[in-house]
Amino acid sequence: MQKTVLLFILCFLASSIGFSQTGKVFDQLSHTSKILKQERNFAIYLPPDYDTSQRSYPVLYLLHGAGDDQTGWVQFGEVLQITDKAIKEGHATSMIIVMPDAYTTRLGYFNDVRGDWNYEDYFFKELMPYVESKYRIKSKKEYRAVAGLSMGGGGSFMYALHHPELFASACPLSAYIGPKSIDEMKRFAKRYNNFEVNDADAESYFPKHNALSLIENMTKKQIESVRWYIDCGDDDFLYEGNSLVHLALRKKEVKHEFRIRDGGHSWKYWRESLPEVLKFVSEGFHR
Repeated sequence: MQKTVLLFILCFLASSIGFSQTGKVFDQLSHTSKILKQERNFAIYLPPDYDTSQRSYPVLYLLHGAGDDQTGWVQFGEVLQITDKAIKEGHATSMIIVMPDAYTTRLGYFNDVRGDWNYEDYFFKELMPYVESKYRIKSKKEYRAVAGLSMGGGGSFMYALHHPELFASACPLSAYIGPKSIDEMKRFAKRYNNFEVNDADAESYFPKHNALSLIENMTKKQIESVRWYIDCGDDDFLYEGNSLVHLALRKKEVKHEFRIRDGGHSWKYWRESLPEVLKFVSEGFHR
């Protein structure tokens, strides 16, 4: 009888410890970038069982929007609480989430048209190899996803369209899909970066950094090799661009998920999006 009671207590304690486990977030990590010639920050979420297992994990690269940095999804997006809950309830698999900083000195996820700030090269040639060697990350397409909001939604579109061979899933949220025309691109460069873009550079750069142009110029097979989840609020000022991408994908008969929910361009909206993103990418990881 005593052995039975003792065994029950031990099992209860073990289950309580497992139940109480939480993931961990480190939001002030950094490494040296030779491409950008500076230290670059990033944040990372490690799942509850990371310290107690020897396994490797799938990875989600989660991109912030303009005005935030690598702490945005931690502070305002509540990535720790939301991901822990999704894993605990069985809606998401255990995964590592990497949140880069695209706003330390210059803004944006792409190579600059002038060639002096090659952030996209940094992401693929330095950040991704660094985190995937330092942490126990499965470094194959089928275990890698990208998601992001607003400017980071644009990053999600462009990264997955530029490199469909690297991502199993992409989840742009309230995404900026890129300039709608060459003239708009030139106006944005003047307004936000205070420099002029000549016609030749603009014509070369524009089609590579606009989701609609990329979709038009890629094959259905290339685009469809990535699982797509696109989400934008009905009151969002970027609603039109996301709707045009949906129509372009429909026209090309590319399978994708498109969600329109009540809401605007806000953290409340994106906190509600994140559980669905985690569920969606997890389904891709389990294929």
